[in-house]
Amino acid sequence: MSSEPTTPIAVHTTPFVEISRDEWAELAPTTSSPLTEADIESLRGLGDRLDLKEVEDVYLPLSRLLSIYAAGARKLHADTTNFLGQRASTTPFVIGVAGSVAVGKSTVARLLQMLMARWEDTPRVELVTTDGFLYPNAELSRRGILNRKGFPESYDRRALLRFVSEVKSGATEVSAPVYSHLSYDILPDEKIVVRQPDVLIVEGLNVLQPPTSGGGLAVSDLFDFTVYVDARTPDIESWYQERFLSLQRSAFSNPDSYFHRYAELTEAEARATAEDFWNRINRPNLEENIRPTRSRATLVLRKAANHAVSTVLLRKI
Repeated sequence: MSSEPTTPIAVHTTPFVEISRDEWAELAPTTSSPLTEADIESLRGLGDRLDLKEVEDVYLPLSRLLSIYAAGARKLHADTTNFLGQRASTTPFVIGVAGSVAVGKSTVARLLQMLMARWEDTPRVELVTTDGFLYPNAELSRRGILNRKGFPESYDRRALLRFVSEVKSGATEVSAPVYSHLSYDILPDEKIVVRQPDVLIVEGLNVLQPPTSGGGLAVSDLFDFTVYVDARTPDIESWYQERFLSLQRSAFSNPDSYFHRYAELTEAEARATAEDFWNRINRPNLEENIRPTRSRATLVLRKAANHAVSTVLLRKI
């Protein structure tokens, strides 16, 4: 009997459980959404197509899952300190939200903040964006990287790490810088103060970056739960262009806007400018730095072309 070599069967392994939108929606609490259309309108980012059904199907069950994780983290912390013979102190549950520009991560972060604050065991939820930890434009120019704003090297990563470390350690109050999207720069005289929250949400392009080659901690090491907002690159590019055109017709018309010089462009010129920004800055950042961190997330929200979440990927425990 001849024995011919056989080709081994490829087995596709993944650290995630893939859950369809319909299956995920069935996990929602039986109570209806605590948010109103007015709440959603106040949260919705430019270009996002968020509605009450999306909130009930996707974000209400996610907020419930996060509250379960937060309760588990508190119990583990209390049990550990008791085991060590120490007095248990309260530390916040820290959530990281990452994803490309224009994918809707800011709306997701704001929505989770509002929903989690409705759960009785996490009433104090603070949100900080990593934009505030960008180096000021003058420093970026001095380093020759103003055109790489949003890339990992454009952030003061030590300051961000110090901020999250102090909040997570239970410091009474911790200050963070404030970024203005109007002036496209850090506001030197403004701060946001975080005072011992139950939950801290940190939102930004590159919050899931691993430690640098030199070792040490990365801010992602301090997160208890992480969310990556995902979509196909062509869809994100389309959303980015439409958002740029919307801003050109609105915010850019303000003489104080950093982008005021684009306010008078024709639609064709505006689209060409948006395409140039995307190809030179945002797509390379997505492909080189942001998307490679997707596999590090606890949960991935995968969006379809219509901006609605179609699939949820949850890391296996």
